[in-house]
Amino acid sequence: MSDAERGAIAQFREEIDPIVFAFGALLTVGVIAAFFISPKTVEEGIGSLNDSMLGAFNWALLVIVFLIVVFLLFLIVGPWGRIKLGDEDPEYSFLSFFAMLYSAGFAAGVVFWGPTEGLFYYDSPSPLFNVEGGTAEAIPIAIQQTLFHWALPQLAVFTIMGIAIGYFAYNYDSVPLRVSSALTPILGKENLDGPAAKVIDILAVFATIGGVATSLGFIGSQFVTGLDYQWGISMGNIGILAVVTMMTLLFTISMVLGVDKGIRRLSNFNMVLFVVLMLATFIVGPTLFLVLLGSQALGGMITDFVSMSLFTGAGPMGNGDPAATEWMNTWTVFYWAWALSWSPFAGLFIARISKGRTVREVAFTGIVATSAATIPWFTFVGGTAVWAQHNGVADFGAVISGDAGAEISGFILFEALQLTIDLTAVGLGRYAIPVGGVLIYLFLILVTTFFVTSADSSTLAVSMMTTGGKARPSTINRVFWGVVLGMTAAILMILGGSGSANTLQQAAIITGTPFAFVCFAAMLSLIKDFGSNYGRVLLQDETVLIGSSKPSETDSPPTGPGGPVESDDD
Repeated sequence: MSDAERGAIAQFREEIDPIVFAFGALLTVGVIAAFFISPKTVEEGIGSLNDSMLGAFNWALLVIVFLIVVFLLFLIVGPWGRIKLGDEDPEYSFLSFFAMLYSAGFAAGVVFWGPTEGLFYYDSPSPLFNVEGGTAEAIPIAIQQTLFHWALPQLAVFTIMGIAIGYFAYNYDSVPLRVSSALTPILGKENLDGPAAKVIDILAVFATIGGVATSLGFIGSQFVTGLDYQWGISMGNIGILAVVTMMTLLFTISMVLGVDKGIRRLSNFNMVLFVVLMLATFIVGPTLFLVLLGSQALGGMITDFVSMSLFTGAGPMGNGDPAATEWMNTWTVFYWAWALSWSPFAGLFIARISKGRTVREVAFTGIVATSAATIPWFTFVGGTAVWAQHNGVADFGAVISGDAGAEISGFILFEALQLTIDLTAVGLGRYAIPVGGVLIYLFLILVTTFFVTSADSSTLAVSMMTTGGKARPSTINRVFWGVVLGMTAAILMILGGSGSANTLQQAAIITGTPFAFVCFAAMLSLIKDFGSNYGRVLLQDETVLIGSSKPSETDSPPTGPGGPVESDDD
């Protein structure tokens, strides 16, 4: 063994947090092994626990996520927004910062669900709106619901964790860059190496591996399905392993290169390709209709934001119908819980790249700038898919009914699109150019690159979690977690046909639900610290919450006979 190899291994041993690393690795590998030993037993157990947690805490997830959105909006416009994370200048330009935050946060899910989600709401709208599915009235409601799910709320849980971790790590001495640091005022600075902090960090590792690998499994399946759908290249288990191995190699190389050389450059490329594909769909698709649809859907989301955020299917709005609550659990609560399972990794990565920025900048980028990119994507791509289904331009019936996977929607959509050039004014007629083939190639490239950026940033975050908050973990540590994440994604794709992928997705939801309370506690930690150090914005510093701050009449000194005598010297 060379001196360099011995040095790398020694660095790996010195940097890891043995408790978090061991428990995180054993927990993750244990779940994978359990699927191979008895997938049916694990599937049933996790499914039962998932149903119990959704039944008990669905309302809590809705309320907590709504409060976090409100708090972040206040940080953008309020006086606390000027607080800076650390005392240095930002490490990256704003555009690179935005691209990394967007690519790492949830862009892989945006690409996957962009052509698909609106179709399900078109077929089965939210009971909140009392609109019949499959009608023209359901089209704007479908896009409005999609924008609601993929704009502010999901992004908010990532952003609040990023601000909390970054603030306490960069503004306090000896506070490490790790998930449990978000609760510094609650846990106490002296207890950040205590049992409670360790439990939070271990759950963060498991939640990240489960949530991210599930997402990457879907994205990988989208790539494999595209090869089969478009070119008839059928992938068996060996082929799936080969594809995921290739993608794992790509994101591991990107991760080892580091944030500046790897993740930043690839994220910038992603955003350029993302915008190109989005604008191409807008131009080739029903352009004027999409403008009208987007305006109405965005206006509806803003108008109905509070009722959509807190809709539980109970009372008059749900007509007392259990099916309404089931719809809410299936979609909104599922998305919030899944996003919360990503919040430890996304928050830690956001904190890693946010040093030197103000709270206002991070909050604005996290929920406003990213929403400004997400809203046009779902309007143009999702709106075109719904329009194509409604007008018979493309047939997504098999996807809507569940006979085909959601991953083929993008290929059905882009294959149906044509660029029509009308030259009848000059006597040359109308020409239809089939641009769908080109768009499918771009779509496959985008799927791959977003897979890589989501995987490399999440693997970096897990490596940081298992080293006690080291910003630049060793290569061995990063490669280890890269392999674990790639293996988990491959297993999900292979087991997907038996329903086990859905089971591990439920496991990610189970792990994500407790992070609703961690995110809420992180928000309270920020409020407590900001109020103490930068001035309260609601109550005065000496506010008396119970009783009166003024002396009562009986406590007043008596006047007149027997009372104190006023003196002219006073």
